[in-house]
Amino acid sequence: MSTKHTIAVLVNDQPGVLQRVSGLFGRRGFNIESITVGQSEEAGLSRMVIVTTGDETTLEQVEKQLYKLIDVIKVINLSSKPMVARELALIKVKAEPSARPEIMGVVETFRASVVDIGTANMMVQVVGDTVKIDAMIELLKPYGIQELSRTGVTAMIRGNA
Repeated sequence: MSTKHTIAVLVNDQPGVLQRVSGLFGRRGFNIESITVGQSEEAGLSRMVIVTTGDETTLEQVEKQLYKLIDVIKVINLSSKPMVARELALIKVKAEPSARPEIMGVVETFRASVVDIGTANMMVQVVGDTVKIDAMIELLKPYGIQELSRTGVTAMIRGNA
């Protein structure tokens, strides 16, 4: 059965590592739904958080193949443990002055924030899990989304793990 997986990959901060990791997923027929890469807590190492869909057997194969890449230090299947996952979205929505109070109601309900206001639009920032981001986008669609940018998921295991 195909399920969603969130994987953290600790890698050497070197040119070409992202390309080799994403190429491995492509060769295995795995689609990467989102990928975020940034500094880790250790100098010289980056953390990739990859969200993908597939069955357990294929995921195990991908993990084994990742370890064969020279710059991969550690692979952690985050979705197999309790985790915190967050995403950020910036949404530029059409907002004539008469519609702004309604839009502000949506913004407040989602604990989002307005980060820019133009003469005919507003830019909203929302942080949360993917379900929250998707729900906010759906509620703002009727007003007219002019532009949308999402970061992709970043995640960590909860607690002392």
